[in-house]
Amino acid sequence: MNVNQSAPPVPPFGQPQPVYPGYHQSSYGGQPGSTTPPTPCGAYNGPVPGHQQTPPPGVSRAPPSSGALPSSTAQVPCGQSAYGQFGQGDVQNGPSSTVQMQRLPGSQPFGSAPLAPVVSQPTVLQPYGPPPTSAQVTAQLAGMQISGAVASAPLPSGLGYGPPTSLASASGSFPNSGLYGSYPQGQAPPLSQAQGHSVAHPPQRSAPQQASSFTPPASGGPRMPSVTGPLLQGQSFGGPPVSQPNHVSSPPPQALHPSTQMAGPPGPPPPMHSSQQPGYQLQQNGSFGPARGPQPNYGSPYPGAPPFSSQPGPPQPLPPKRLDPDAIPSPQLNELPPQQKTRHRIDPDAIPSPIQVIEDDRNNRGSEPFVTGVRGQVPPLVTTNFLVKDQGNANPRYIRCTSYNIPCTSDMAKQAQVPLAAVIKPLARLPPEEVSPYIVDHGESGPLRCNRCKAYMCPFMQFIEGGRRFQCCFCSCINDVPPQYFQHLDHTGKRVDAYDRPELYLGSYEFLATVDYCKNNKFPSPPAFIFMIDVSYNAIRSGLVRLLCEELKSLVDFLPREGGAEESAIRVGFVTYNKVLHFYNVKSSLAQPQMMVVSDVADMFVPLLDGFLVNVSESRAVITSLLDQIPEMFADTRETETVFAPVIQAGMEALKAAECAGKLFLFHTSLPIAEAPGKLKNRDDRKLINTDKEKTLFQPQTGVYQTLAKECVAQGCCVDLFLFPNQYVDVATLSVVPQLTGGSVYKYACFQVENDQDRFMSDLRRDIQKVVGFDAVMRVRTSTGIRAVDFFGAFYMSNTTDVELAGLDGDKTVTVEFKHDDRLNEENGALLQCALLYTSCAGQRRLRIHNLSLNCCTQLADLYRNCETDTLINYMAKFAYRGVLNSPVKTVRDTLITQCAQILACYRKNCASPSSAGQLILPECMKLLPVYLNCVLKSDVLQPGAEVTTDDRAYVRLLVTSMDVAETNVFFYPRLLPLTKSPIESTTEPPAVRASEERLSNGDIYLLENGLNLFIWVGASVQQGVVQSLFSVSSFSQIPSALSILPVLDNPLSKKVRGLIDSLRAQRSRYMKLIVVKQEDKLEMLFKHFLVEDKSLSGGASYVDFLCHMHKEIRQLLS
Repeated sequence: MNVNQSAPPVPPFGQPQPVYPGYHQSSYGGQPGSTTPPTPCGAYNGPVPGHQQTPPPGVSRAPPSSGALPSSTAQVPCGQSAYGQFGQGDVQNGPSSTVQMQRLPGSQPFGSAPLAPVVSQPTVLQPYGPPPTSAQVTAQLAGMQISGAVASAPLPSGLGYGPPTSLASASGSFPNSGLYGSYPQGQAPPLSQAQGHSVAHPPQRSAPQQASSFTPPASGGPRMPSVTGPLLQGQSFGGPPVSQPNHVSSPPPQALHPSTQMAGPPGPPPPMHSSQQPGYQLQQNGSFGPARGPQPNYGSPYPGAPPFSSQPGPPQPLPPKRLDPDAIPSPQLNELPPQQKTRHRIDPDAIPSPIQVIEDDRNNRGSEPFVTGVRGQVPPLVTTNFLVKDQGNANPRYIRCTSYNIPCTSDMAKQAQVPLAAVIKPLARLPPEEVSPYIVDHGESGPLRCNRCKAYMCPFMQFIEGGRRFQCCFCSCINDVPPQYFQHLDHTGKRVDAYDRPELYLGSYEFLATVDYCKNNKFPSPPAFIFMIDVSYNAIRSGLVRLLCEELKSLVDFLPREGGAEESAIRVGFVTYNKVLHFYNVKSSLAQPQMMVVSDVADMFVPLLDGFLVNVSESRAVITSLLDQIPEMFADTRETETVFAPVIQAGMEALKAAECAGKLFLFHTSLPIAEAPGKLKNRDDRKLINTDKEKTLFQPQTGVYQTLAKECVAQGCCVDLFLFPNQYVDVATLSVVPQLTGGSVYKYACFQVENDQDRFMSDLRRDIQKVVGFDAVMRVRTSTGIRAVDFFGAFYMSNTTDVELAGLDGDKTVTVEFKHDDRLNEENGALLQCALLYTSCAGQRRLRIHNLSLNCCTQLADLYRNCETDTLINYMAKFAYRGVLNSPVKTVRDTLITQCAQILACYRKNCASPSSAGQLILPECMKLLPVYLNCVLKSDVLQPGAEVTTDDRAYVRLLVTSMDVAETNVFFYPRLLPLTKSPIESTTEPPAVRASEERLSNGDIYLLENGLNLFIWVGASVQQGVVQSLFSVSSFSQIPSALSILPVLDNPLSKKVRGLIDSLRAQRSRYMKLIVVKQEDKLEMLFKHFLVEDKSLSGGASYVDFLCHMHKEIRQLLS
């Protein structure tokens, strides 16, 4: 390799290089050298305006196997970002920083250019392409390679990891808390190179690296060809590549002149650039070796990039002398400027960004409808708005899988460790542009099924013998076609009426069930709703009872109804309780409601049948009178104790007496300590956290509620619980019945009418109005070779196959894991059929069927190319959240990390092209697995902060158990939207930025949401006009602390922000209460808890640290 090349007259950027004033850096003879930022682009937020986005020339570096190990040079104080606000090369995410970048003069010597990350460009979208490329993150290199000699030189900052010993994380979760790692015996720590310190070497250029990584031979380093002319995008320097930054708000770079030529090692040409797609470049994408093809879901690179010219350049002269690496002086640690000491981490822009992946998927797959006719097709991401055309496979809103191409053998599945699971949401609501499942009525004969496995007729059944028989696609059994169902086949073997019967051409449809599918062989009655209101002292004093009774007067008019029905068939009943229960007779013939008290709570019974459950329209006057009287009747109560289990028991007995299914709405305020079955004691004990007994905090403290839940399921009695606690109420125990009956739990801690009224009312309205299936049983059938083995969600199971749900609504999911029990066949693929038997709101018994066909593979690369990370995280979170019931939390966390490392190590070993062990290579479809998994590990259930209560943890654990993929996606990685960056007249949602404090600019306002919480963060330097437009006050200091409602103002900004909040709330299944947080305010700690890419106060690792930790785990597995 050439050491003594002549320097070109100007840097190859076509522009001068930036320099920071005030830092002198030593060169060979100790004279001050040039000063340059460590990377050619702004550290986090994209290129400096007008600055070319191509790697500058730099020193060629040895692979990570050589030289000293990297290390951090200074500990960053807690709560302070490791990157200063105006650090080296930082560009704020917003208005440009007050520190202006300066440019080097055009005659700057070549050798002072900084080391550059290597970038490889992604290719354009292609629906079913060749094997995937990989997102790679470079290892921090341990020295420079000059003519084969290894120099113990300082390292570039912002680059990642060295050999495993250096990878101890900087979080409380991993060993060696604080610094990155230690050095081997007798080896001096290399320096964290922040300012582009130039080390003694003559001006030189480094070799490009295309699609392979150099590994030094035993005798030293390889001889690398040198570059002629400026480097192009996609060309790179020696040493493992690092990915392109995710730009959020910076301009795309200008294209280089197309006539540039390069010489490089032989091999495939670099990927070509497409100019179709505007926007910003993806994460770097490409494992080394043969050029890989494009990957569905991911977009094209920057527009305007030139084509590559493949002619070799002129040969370069050989270097006349070798440089002695030992002669290079190393500056001492205390000589470095202060910022240099703290800057020791990977550049956050160089690692895969969720925002970029989401944006690319929206651009590539949001415009075309997703047609479900093709087997094993991976749908667009849940964050993409897309329409679905059902052509034989279920809509992804009903079923999403962790992988759409499953291994043919159990050995292969064990090797990959990718869980095979489906997240099923059988009653999911569809957007208005899509058609709800058709209802098929086969009359008294009922739906056609396979005689052996009982699977229902579906598009994958094969008709034979002229249509007289069909072969089951699940078990291969040959069945006769009943005469009334017979139809001739066309020349392709398809029935001529295939498109007239939904069950023969659609993935999802419903059958009307016959009387054989009903309890006791008789059709069900319409269901009933019973409202059970706590009237103890706490509930009355907080104003809850008055508010609730007022609201129920109008809400009973909005009970769910079928199709075009004028009024709902659902009947209603009312109970109030404290230590005793009060039942109300609201029969339409009465002038006033009658109250009956049951004080024997140990032996609960329902004192009246006639007049307890009534039709709303018939008894309207009596119901209104009752709801007016309840707050007055108990206004002077002094009763503080409550019961709980007898209340549920009473509701269930009432439904049993009325011979119908239904739902109980319980409004409860305190720990049930009154003498009665299900009495609880306060067992809250924070000292158990991080001990082996921590799991008891998540377990119910008595078995009474499990028994009660089992009886409720048998009766079809679903329980929705609204909790209003001022202190510990033992959510883990009180939620057992809602959890096992398919119900929901809502929690409003320290409820105050003025602050929480909107949230409670909105949740209650939505809960009462949503369509529910009652008395439901769900079974998932699979084709031969796999079977359902495990289930997660809010339901009860009395055997190993049937999921029983007293109630199931459109927000609830059931997650099913599959295992192999035989070999699968690539040609036939694998099939799933989910059948849900339920009673509709009108009392009609129905079967809803969803079918999905998957591919099978014999190559691991096919498995990794067709995975869905969001679904994988949904499954892993539920698996972990169930694990805390029986195992210490630390064990659960370690299991998740190990499984993730095994998944990625298997890919690295079997699918990625050979490359240096210092490189972290991630499958394209799973490049976000580490960042999302880290969010799960840092969540309140698995790593609680000091402010998180035991009840909060039990509550979150319960919520996640039933979440769908879209909900877990935003819950674990919240959306952070800058409100003041996009033009006010823009009607679209502002583009999100990454969830990290480094992305916040104190001159802007941001909105953060995670499906349960909604924050507006206001920077301290926001313009006065913006503050006035949004908050109607004249300055930042006058914005009230903990504001929860934006004033309604008649200006474009106020309308836009309020409209955005309304649209976000409409997308979520629960009302998100708004909290306005001012910069430097005490509430800011709560807001920062949701900036999940940063290190958390509870000891959770930052994204960068966790990526290093994962890399270390993968290397240990591989070695």
